[in-house]
This record gives sequence, C-alpha cells and structure tokens, in this order.
Amino acid sequence: MPDTMTTQKTTLAGGCFWCTEAAFEQLDGVISVLPGYMGGHDPQPTYESVCRGDSGHAEVVQIEFDPAKIDFETLLTAFFTIHDPTTLNRQGHDAGTQYRSAIFCHDASQQALAQAMIARLNGDGVWSSPIVTEVTPASTFFVAEEYHHQYFRRNPHQGYCMAVVAPKAQKLRKVFADRLKPA
Repeated sequence: MPDTMTTQKTTLAGGCFWCTEAAFEQLDGVISVLPGYMGGHDPQPTYESVCRGDSGHAEVVQIEFDPAKIDFETLLTAFFTIHDPTTLNRQGHDAGTQYRSAIFCHDASQQALAQAMIARLNGDGVWSSPIVTEVTPASTFFVAEEYHHQYFRRNPHQGYCMAVVAPKAQKLRKVFADRLKPA
C-alpha cells in the first residue's frame, strides 16, 4: 500500500459483530474490520456488560476503507443487504439493545448519505416495515476483546458461526461478487 493512501472509517451496528466482521472483511477496498462497542454510557464496557445490556453499547464493527476502491454508499448498501434494519433491537434470535441497527457517522457527509439511503429504501418499499436504523454521530469506539477478532475465520465450525454467520457472509459474496477482494 502506498504511504499516500487516504483512508476513511465508518462504524456500523447490524447485530452480532462476528457476522458483520465476516461479511465486510471480504470486500475489496476494506483495509480492516475491528469488532467493538459504541453508543453506550459505560466508560469501560466489556463483552459481558454489553451482552447483559448494562452498558448501553451496541456491538459494532469499525471499518477502515480506501474510498478510491470502495465508497461509503457501497458499504451502506452491503450493510442493508446483510441484516434486517426493520427489527428494533433484534437480529434473528439475538435480542437486546446491543444488537440494534445503527450507523455511527464519522462526519456530516456520512450522516447525509445514510439518512438519504434510508429515506430512499423506505420510499422504495424494500422492506414491508420501516427501517429503524439509528443514524448518530460516532462516539468513543471500544475495541472488543481479542478473542472476538476474526471469530468466524478462526471458528467456522462453531454452531452459531455455521447457522448465522456463514449465511450472512455467503449472502454478501453472492450479492457483491464483483466487489470481493482478489483471491
């Protein structure tokens, strides 16, 4: 990578961060995907406090990307492809505020694009219910504990990974076949 490359970040919450990490790390132009926590009140959240709903944080992924290879709008399209943005505080069997759908914007441009895409998707009637995805400014990002990093890659045969993570990663590969990282 050239030293002059300018990267951007986005932080997305679409249910379990194992799922979103496994999906987004496949896209060409995505440099890194870190699981973590954002949007809560606890100054030192842990996986346990987030899972109990005590911290107010959502499970998120912070994505560093090269906008010359993939733009924010494409990342949002992928985001809305791999999760259900119409269920409040739930993705499948995962329930609680930690699994809410949220876009944590790093600048005004991201916020405007996110709000415009949600309005367009709602207007087009893509889902039978309205999108409940939060669009808020990014706050402090807390990196998740190391054992969550690349969880699916390291545990592909674990039950949850096979039943929930793999189908989301596969859906992204199918829909974004022309945008995947080179093999």
